[in-house]
Amino acid sequence: MLITNGRILTFGDDHRLIDNGAVLIQDDRIVEVDFSHILEEKYPEEERLDARGMLVMPGMIVAHTHFYGTFARGMYIPGPPMKDFPEILERLWWPLDRALDEEGVRYSAYVPILDAIRYGATTLIDHHASNRFIDGSLDVIAEVVEETGVRAALCYEVSDRDGEDVALAGIRENVRFIKKAREMANPHIAATFGLHAALTLSDETLNRCVAEAEAIGHRGFHIHAAEGPADREHSLATYGVPTIDRLAQRGILGPNTIVAHAIDIDAWEMAALSASETWVSHQPRSNMNNGVGVADIPAMLRGHMKVVLGNDGFSNDVFEEMRVAYLLHKSERRDPRVMPANQLLDIVMQNNAALAQQFFGRTFGRLQPGAAADVILVDYDPPTPLSVDNFPWHIIFGFDGRKVDTTIVGGRILMRHGVIPHLDAERIYARSREAAQATWKRFWGED
Repeated sequence: MLITNGRILTFGDDHRLIDNGAVLIQDDRIVEVDFSHILEEKYPEEERLDARGMLVMPGMIVAHTHFYGTFARGMYIPGPPMKDFPEILERLWWPLDRALDEEGVRYSAYVPILDAIRYGATTLIDHHASNRFIDGSLDVIAEVVEETGVRAALCYEVSDRDGEDVALAGIRENVRFIKKAREMANPHIAATFGLHAALTLSDETLNRCVAEAEAIGHRGFHIHAAEGPADREHSLATYGVPTIDRLAQRGILGPNTIVAHAIDIDAWEMAALSASETWVSHQPRSNMNNGVGVADIPAMLRGHMKVVLGNDGFSNDVFEEMRVAYLLHKSERRDPRVMPANQLLDIVMQNNAALAQQFFGRTFGRLQPGAAADVILVDYDPPTPLSVDNFPWHIIFGFDGRKVDTTIVGGRILMRHGVIPHLDAERIYARSREAAQATWKRFWGED
């Protein structure tokens, strides 16, 4: 198709704003970007998609999320408020993942992916748990990903918290799905090896995971680490070393590994993450909600570390996550110069894109020939002049994911004018409510 009459934000090395611009898509790639009148004359037979003056930009990428957390929405847990992160895990998240069955896994994936399409998030890196239903759970999520049309990198979180049999089943699911993803060669599905968190994994289990990954030629893991003081204290008390040092000793870190959070770390642990070229995913809304502290992202960026932005299961509105990060670090440092909007946009459009490229082998985060045709149209009529230089501040103060009008992934239109034609959202939400009710009954031990 030929997207015409747009305000094209190309990003990439030659970042331009092209007024009345056009983007030519053939198959699943971008072929050409130029002014509308030039491409309309050059390709008169191409199907047209009129952007009507909307912003045209690359799709958003979520570096760390949890589809399975969907059914926590609206859940009321009686009793005193949960006082710290370990109690949140024990009273909410671990009982929830034990309560999910196959249907629960399926519909807890549908809902956040629907939201992702609405908010212009075209690629998501998910971290899954459902200890009642492990074998084949990643297949169920992959089916939803294929049907909805987004891209997703999937894994299962291995943990010792429910015993050896469950841990071994998680390892098997990762190994099986990594092999399957290779065989599928599907440009919308990728896989990595999931680990829950340092504090729920013994050295024996970590060693087994490393050995199993090496046996199939896989490099890299997706793990939570140093998400608050409990993880650090557990590692020091049990193993005599800080969290990140322990993961480094066990062979978990590296250029293909994502460490989510990395909040409670010292300078030497930060240096270990940097030297190993490990990806560090930042989730400001989740960290604020759990009261676990604030990751020193400004210092990491100063050291040119590979920082990416995720959401830890909050809404897949990357623009909203950016806004929270923009405010959080200024408040934490008491310095309005910290974490400027252009730096945040670089994290999303450069670092998140580079991480996605590592999984899918395509160019993301830019509109240029050869890049993946993952494109969004944003219905934003700025009240002040808009340029390449000031666009980051338009994002922070002017719009969010609800202004996304059209979402395109791999050249396929998933949403147009806010309508997702290939999915029955009303039916999905109705079925989700039924699956959630059944999950909640098991959560409370009523079924």
